[in-house]
Amino acid sequence: MLFLQLVINGLQVGALYALIAVGFSLIFGATKIFHFAHGATFTIAAYVFYSLYSVQEVHWVLSALVAGLAAVLFGVFLDKCVYAPIQRHEGSFFTLFVASLGCGIIVQNLIGIIFGRGFVSVTTPLSQSVELFPGLFVSPLSGIAIICAVLAFAVLQTFLMKTHIGMALRSLSENPELIRVYGLSPRQLSSIVFALGSLLVVPAAILSASSSGLNPAMSHHIMLISLAATIVGGVGSLRGAAYAGLLLGMSENIALLYLGPQWSEAVTFIVLFLFIMFRPAGFFGRAIAS
Repeated sequence: MLFLQLVINGLQVGALYALIAVGFSLIFGATKIFHFAHGATFTIAAYVFYSLYSVQEVHWVLSALVAGLAAVLFGVFLDKCVYAPIQRHEGSFFTLFVASLGCGIIVQNLIGIIFGRGFVSVTTPLSQSVELFPGLFVSPLSGIAIICAVLAFAVLQTFLMKTHIGMALRSLSENPELIRVYGLSPRQLSSIVFALGSLLVVPAAILSASSSGLNPAMSHHIMLISLAATIVGGVGSLRGAAYAGLLLGMSENIALLYLGPQWSEAVTFIVLFLFIMFRPAGFFGRAIAS
C-alpha cells in the first residue's frame, strides 16, 4: 500500500514538474535564452496567490487570475526590458544567463523581505486527503494537478500546431529572418513565448502552494527540475520535457521507499547523470554527429 501511495503522490508531483519543465523548454527552445528566472516566475505566482487567497481572503478564482497576470507580466518584462537590450548590444548567451540569474536572486530576496524566509502554506478545502482504502490517502489536488497538466498540454499543442502564431513560434529559433519575410516580428513573438511559458507555471505554483507549501528559496529547486527535464526529455522537445517532468516526479517519490526526503534532489541528479551518460540526446532529442 505504501508503494501505491508513493505512485499516486509521484503522479501529482510529476504533473506539476511537467508543467514547469514545458514552460522552461518552450522559452529556451524558441529564444535560446537560458531563462534562469523561470523559477522566480513560479515563486511570484505562488506568493501572489498566497497573499490574496490566504492573507487577504480574496476568492480563489480572482486570486488565481491575478497570480497568472503577475507571472505573465514578469516574464514579458524580463524579455522586453532585460533580455532585449542585451541582445541588441551584445547577445552573448552567458551575459543573458547572468542577467537572468541576477533577476532571480533579486526576486528571491524581495520575497524573503516581504513574506519572511520561513515556510508558508495555503489551506484550501481540497488540501485534505481522503482515505480511499486502509492506509491509502489521496488528496483531490492530485486529480486536479493531472487534469491541469493534460488540459494545458492539449491546448498548447493545438495552439502551436493549428494557429499561424503557433507555427511562427515553432520556427522562431530556426529562421528568424523567414519570420520577418512574412511580416512578423521576432521580438513580438519572443514576448508571446515568454507569456506562454510563464503562464504554464501558474497552475503548478498554485497547486504546490496548496499541497507542499512555499519558501523564497524554492526557485532553485524549480530551476533544477526545469534544466534536468529539458536535458532528459531532449532539448527543444516539449513532449520530452513533459515526460521527463513526470519521470522526475515519480523517481523522487518512489525513492522514498529507500531514501529520506532530503535526498530528493540527489535522485534528480542521478536520473540526469544516467541520461547524460547513456542517452545524451534525451527522450526525443536528436543526436548530433560531429
